[in-house]
Amino acid sequence: MAGSRAAAGAGHCALTAMRRAMFPPPASRSGAADLNAPAPAEPYLQGIRINLHQFIWQAVQVGFVGLVIGMERNVLPVVAQQDFGVPKSSFLYLMSFVISFGLVKGMLNFVAGRLSERIGRKPVLVMGWVAAIPIPLLIYFAPNWWWVVAANLFLGINQGFAWSMTVTSKVDITCAEQRGLATGINEFAGYAAVGLAGIVTGYLASLYGPRPALLGFALLVVVAGLATALLFVRETLPWARAEGQRHADGKHQGLKPKFAEGLPAHPSSLQVFAFVSFRHATFSALCQAGVANKVADTLLWVLFPLYLHGHGLSVVDIGWVTGVYGLTWGASQLWTGPLSDRIGRMPTIVSGLWLLAAGVASVTLVASTVAWLAAAVVMGVGMALLYPNLIAAVADISHPNWRSSSLGTYRYWRDTGYALGALVLGAIAQVAGLIAPAFWFTAALLAASGFWVLLRAQETHPRLTSPSPSRS
Repeated sequence: MAGSRAAAGAGHCALTAMRRAMFPPPASRSGAADLNAPAPAEPYLQGIRINLHQFIWQAVQVGFVGLVIGMERNVLPVVAQQDFGVPKSSFLYLMSFVISFGLVKGMLNFVAGRLSERIGRKPVLVMGWVAAIPIPLLIYFAPNWWWVVAANLFLGINQGFAWSMTVTSKVDITCAEQRGLATGINEFAGYAAVGLAGIVTGYLASLYGPRPALLGFALLVVVAGLATALLFVRETLPWARAEGQRHADGKHQGLKPKFAEGLPAHPSSLQVFAFVSFRHATFSALCQAGVANKVADTLLWVLFPLYLHGHGLSVVDIGWVTGVYGLTWGASQLWTGPLSDRIGRMPTIVSGLWLLAAGVASVTLVASTVAWLAAAVVMGVGMALLYPNLIAAVADISHPNWRSSSLGTYRYWRDTGYALGALVLGAIAQVAGLIAPAFWFTAALLAASGFWVLLRAQETHPRLTSPSPSRS
């Protein structure tokens, strides 16, 4: 039965490819769709293959966004003391740049989702790139650490707007049964770029100094990201509207998602936020898992490099360890996303939380570069199992009319985990005078989060929740 449903879904995507080739949707001369125009007679059709050109450009976009945040992950924590005068034991002071980033990104994830349902995905993406322009300039000319904190406010805007839109746009243009693959590719592109940027900026900082390295690297990335967004990215909101209309008219073909019930057809911002955050058991379980995984990522962003530096590793060696974590996370999502399309979202999410917990705990139990590289691989695979599939699970049960808002709500909670993690982990390290207790706390949090998802969340993949494909 499951095999026949999967075959039906694959057939639907193949059918849409053929139909799209024969009847291409209308577009303006610039390639952008008219958001106020009624849906065309031949609707905007979904599938990776038929929308491959746009899918690739969205992957390029998230790669650029990943490079922007990745440039900070190696250099800034290690040189904070020597370049910016951050006292060695002032963990909360050091964490302030992550707190500012997390609070802004978390809030703007939700704003971006809601705004994109009104004005479109592409304008929000472009706003994200414009917000990135001051980041390298503030870091380069910074007379003190608070300028870096201010730079990360703009980094939060860039990530909240730009990365959010790459996820939403890929979900818009893909079939429901492909969304594990789609989010896996999206997060692969982003986090492989995060890892690559950590390695590259480590070498550049050793050659030219940290500030010139970050300035040159970031300016090139931001200019390239903005230019490609303006020239090559197409608006995808019409795909979401057409999908919603097909469901309303009973004309949807292929697997029929089991959308979460309890909201009106066009809910308000407050209704979506409350429903996803608290009222729906599966949504709320996914949101708390998002918080836990970002607490862990905060640990690995800021305290992991300091922990390795305290054990005698150079900036280049630290760049390799943290880069392997990011690259493993990114590359593994190429198989963990499709895996969830086969076996379901919940097994991959729960196993990912527990594997990440094991990797975090192992960091304090070993004492060699090779062993820390192995721990980085374990943590990267754990992140890859849970990260794209949390996004896919939220998208699975969100109606197209409010899907971008529900993804924004989930991403609000997930990325607020940066701020919460910075406060809690910074306080733990500050009180203990050691970094190791922060690793133990994070491992316990991840293990408990996995149990929460196991006990409270239901499977969301349409192949496993729909009794049969709905056909017109």
